[in-house]
Amino acid sequence: MVVDAFLRWARGAKSKDRARAANALGRAYLLSPMSVDERHAAEMAMVYLLDDPAPAVRAALSEALAWSKDAPRAVVLSLAGDKPEVAGHVLICSPLLSDHDLVEIAVRGSSATRMMIAARAQLSPSVCAAIAEIGDKDELLCLLENEGASLPSFSLTRIAERFGHNNEIRDVLLSRSDLTLQARHLLAMRLSAAFADMPLVQAVLPQDHLEEMAREALETTACAIAEEALPEQLPELVGFLQQTEQLTTSLMMRALCTGRTEFFAAAIVALTRCDERRVRSVIANGRSHAVSALYDLAGIPSDMTVVFVEATMLWRNAAASRRETIMAGVTRKLVSRFGKAGGQLNSRQELIDFVQRLQIDEQRAFARQYASSRLLTAA
Repeated sequence: MVVDAFLRWARGAKSKDRARAANALGRAYLLSPMSVDERHAAEMAMVYLLDDPAPAVRAALSEALAWSKDAPRAVVLSLAGDKPEVAGHVLICSPLLSDHDLVEIAVRGSSATRMMIAARAQLSPSVCAAIAEIGDKDELLCLLENEGASLPSFSLTRIAERFGHNNEIRDVLLSRSDLTLQARHLLAMRLSAAFADMPLVQAVLPQDHLEEMAREALETTACAIAEEALPEQLPELVGFLQQTEQLTTSLMMRALCTGRTEFFAAAIVALTRCDERRVRSVIANGRSHAVSALYDLAGIPSDMTVVFVEATMLWRNAAASRRETIMAGVTRKLVSRFGKAGGQLNSRQELIDFVQRLQIDEQRAFARQYASSRLLTAA
């Protein structure tokens, strides 16, 4: 038979000639008419070539079989587990590799192997999740930039957890419209940590100042993310903030003072585990004693509850009047109402000091906007 002659010839042929012959054998198997016996013999010849000592020979066979669903699956699987220079064609192209095959190969393979899998035209959520869990930076960049990769939301969050400190991955993640709120806040945390770890920053700023800056930056980011989120996405963000112990009284006061009441209400729902409609109704329309009872149930410290109740009432008035921004309407009156308590330093006074900083930030932002408009008018 022709195949028998091929096997005898292959034993003494040079590797370059064997590579050309292996490619031709693979194409003949897929494209030429053969009897059942001939096809079986050709398949056995390809199995024989899997043990060829020259990677170029095995790579030539891989190239011939990579695109076809009619290739012998056993041969394709063997080639997929070979060296990256051999496996590349089938890993990137073969329709015969199942999700289970790809996950197994990714787990036991090298970085180059996973890179090839990440470059496939279509990738299922399960394969994406495997690469997201074990891949290195370059593999994950390839995966994130692959438009055919069906990345589940939890895998995007996992990538943010593992590589949120990397500028390239962080930039690619932030450009995605399907990035979860949790992942966005994780990236903000990583960026804040990277800033605080810079030697120049550490040399200039004291540690307590750095920690305060980082906390306020994360709170501002959380409020900004919440403002852009859909209502049904807010519980996810609140849950993450609870889990990471970032759902603080200062964050909740910032949300209330800046009019992020959807986020604030979602936080109260999570803390009280009360019916969402009931919580929203009390915040928007309830009498002060009902609001106070709700905040007590949420675990807000008793000496701060009165501040939160007053802020809620002021938010209602500011939202209704529209004479000034919500932040200005709430912060100015809160500071005026509670002021300094004879120099005492307690949790309530610390909260009022925080509100006053919000007021100052608002005034400075308004002053910059006013000066900019005047300069434009003068020009």
